[in-house]
Amino acid sequence: MASSDKPEVVERDVSEKEKKEESEDKGGFFDKVKDFIHDIGEKIEEAVGFGKPTADVTGIHIPSINLHKADIVVDVLVSNPNPVPIPLIDINYLVESDGRKLVSGLIPDAGTINAHGTETVKIPVTLVYDDIKSTYDDIKPGSIIPYKIKVDLIVDVPIFGRLTLPLEKTGEIPIPYKPDVDLEKIHFERFSFEETVAILHLKLENKNDFDLGLNDLDFEIWLSDVSIGGADVTESTKIAKNGITYIDVPITFRPKDFGSALWDMIRGRGTGYSIKGNVDVDTPFGAMKLPISKEGGTTQLKKNKEDGDDDEDDEVIVLFIF
Repeated sequence: MASSDKPEVVERDVSEKEKKEESEDKGGFFDKVKDFIHDIGEKIEEAVGFGKPTADVTGIHIPSINLHKADIVVDVLVSNPNPVPIPLIDINYLVESDGRKLVSGLIPDAGTINAHGTETVKIPVTLVYDDIKSTYDDIKPGSIIPYKIKVDLIVDVPIFGRLTLPLEKTGEIPIPYKPDVDLEKIHFERFSFEETVAILHLKLENKNDFDLGLNDLDFEIWLSDVSIGGADVTESTKIAKNGITYIDVPITFRPKDFGSALWDMIRGRGTGYSIKGNVDVDTPFGAMKLPISKEGGTTQLKKNKEDGDDDEDDEVIVLFIF
């Protein structure tokens, strides 16, 4: 073949305009496909009645609280507008105070929300005070701290797929502190070795930043190592926040059971005492049962005149506490 017969290869330059037109054609095609799929999805949603579920925090309860922990229950109302049940896949929760995490957790497989139904989902959360106080030194017993609860509900809905419903709620919670108790004196109404009737003068100090409504006080008292008995006081009284109240408690006991402790008191040597018991109180955060205890101190038996009386016959025996 002659050289003149060889095929001629011609290079063709593709202009920027042509490239742009080709790209626009492709983009337009994909946009049309996406719009088509979106339109089909909306038509299916309208025909079948699918929609996104809604959720709202309807309440926060504290069913149990004491010196060690607080049990919190978060009520979340979830509404499902769809014609089929939807699974509640996971619940993530976080409790924080001033941006600092107090506790977090995950509840898997949390149940199912019925078709066209509403369900109240209860989320239990426990705050352990020792964990909080060991992590944050500035959180003191007796204080009230703000909190924020964050909840993520993860559901699986046809058409929409997996959705996350975020929720938040704020409030306050206490870090309770036990009341301080002191036995100021024992006033003997009738004194004999076989049976003695006395009045215990107790001082209760509330070291919390919230009021305590005292409903019940039960305790046992020891002089030296001998129990002289106990009492259960059901008279209601209020102890203001960071305040003090006084309670008079009648008690009956047998001094002859004291042994050497009684003779130490009679001779003026004094003897130690201790109190242990509990108080049932109402607070703005719910009912609490708090321990009370006091160990130490010195007692001394003396004669004392009644207030306002000068007659020596009105002298009574009082056990003073130092």
